[in-house]
Amino acid sequence: MHSNENTARRLQEALLLARRKDGDRLMLDDATLAAALDGSRPLTSGERAALQASPLTARRLRHLALARRAAASTAWRGSRGALRAASAGAPAAVVTDDGWWTLHFVPAGGGWRAILQLAPQAPFAEALLVARAPLRVVDGAGGVMLAGQLDVDGECETAWPFAAPPHEHLQAHGARFTVEPLEADTP
Repeated sequence: MHSNENTARRLQEALLLARRKDGDRLMLDDATLAAALDGSRPLTSGERAALQASPLTARRLRHLALARRAAASTAWRGSRGALRAASAGAPAAVVTDDGWWTLHFVPAGGGWRAILQLAPQAPFAEALLVARAPLRVVDGAGGVMLAGQLDVDGECETAWPFAAPPHEHLQAHGARFTVEPLEADTP
């Protein structure tokens, strides 16, 4: 039954979108259609009638809906990673499970530097670089290992904030780390 409903809905959508009408033009602007899609303003009865009467406007609404869905699917919400093997030596780098982030540890003047690097092929890379969105890296216990904004090369660097070397600190705190967006109201 569910499959028949989906088939009927897809057929109806295809018929609606395939319709052509001489002299058709966009009856509603993108801002009105976008507000209807995000629920911030419902269409009036006149706008609904215009949408139903204009196949071109219906196709534009579908295009905006698909673009919105694609943008939501590539929105990044965070990445997790773990030390892969226990070793006595310090790891040069650890990579998140999804492969989008690499956390490098570099000896520096008796201490360490942590460098977070974004993979350029990440589906959300361009959006993060353009937005210069703040982010942070936390250990398995929630301690902030790094916080900042990506530079134009997709990297963020800071002095290692803990007394223990990175590999010892990570092992002592669950051998896990998370790269996450830093919201404006997050401490």
